[in-house]
Amino acid sequence: MSNLHQAARRCLDTSDPAEKLRLTRETWQALLAGDLRPDDAAPAPEPIGAPGRPARPRLVSGRQVPQRGLGSAEGRAALVHAVAHIEFNAINLAWDAVYRFRGMPGDYYRDWASCAHDEARHFALLSTRLAELDHAYGDFDAHNGLWEMAEKTAHSDTARMALVPRVLEARGLDVTPGMIERLRHAGDERTIAVLEVILREEVAHVAAGTRWYRWCCERDGIDPFETFFDLLRDYLGVSLRGPFNRPARLEAGFVEAELDRLATLAVAG
Repeated sequence: MSNLHQAARRCLDTSDPAEKLRLTRETWQALLAGDLRPDDAAPAPEPIGAPGRPARPRLVSGRQVPQRGLGSAEGRAALVHAVAHIEFNAINLAWDAVYRFRGMPGDYYRDWASCAHDEARHFALLSTRLAELDHAYGDFDAHNGLWEMAEKTAHSDTARMALVPRVLEARGLDVTPGMIERLRHAGDERTIAVLEVILREEVAHVAAGTRWYRWCCERDGIDPFETFFDLLRDYLGVSLRGPFNRPARLEAGFVEAELDRLATLAVAG
């Protein structure tokens, strides 16, 4: 297989987590070696549907996912599981960005394949930590918010770049420092070590979203600042939550004016 879009679709469709991780590593290495290339003549992408994922975890609404304290091993396992679920979804989101949006520069596909590879490594780290806590991926209920936004933005690379990496995934930059602090009070240094790796590397993933969102806006001759807030209003209404990790978001390509305006729109987290 030399068609990058087909290879991305194979990763996306694979349900077994271990196999998805294996294929993601294999596809990333093949891209680095020059064995895979985007093909503008490839068949158009299929309409978006559910990605490959295991039968568990059971998917419920965000309000139905129970909140557990971190004072117990069970509570810490639930937190690790929630982050693992985000990372598993992020593998699929990155591969869908490669598969779905055609005619983009080569660096676009390299960026999102690299993100998929990073997310797979994060999921592996979290799965190992879950096993240390006597649990596995699928043991707790989870929600499907990330993929629901992928479905809503499947028609537009501009909307996808604005709303998945720069809003939903960027939320991880905001909340992870607080998780780390709570885990430090609980004495869970092993989980902290994993989250610190993820936080550091997720900045680059949000930066990729910023970079390609602005590229899309320049391509289409639209203002990236006003368009971003128009998309927020159209897709999320008033559901945006703060506060925001300004240093991390600035490093990920946000500008001060964006953060100031976000702060006026958001409700307290």
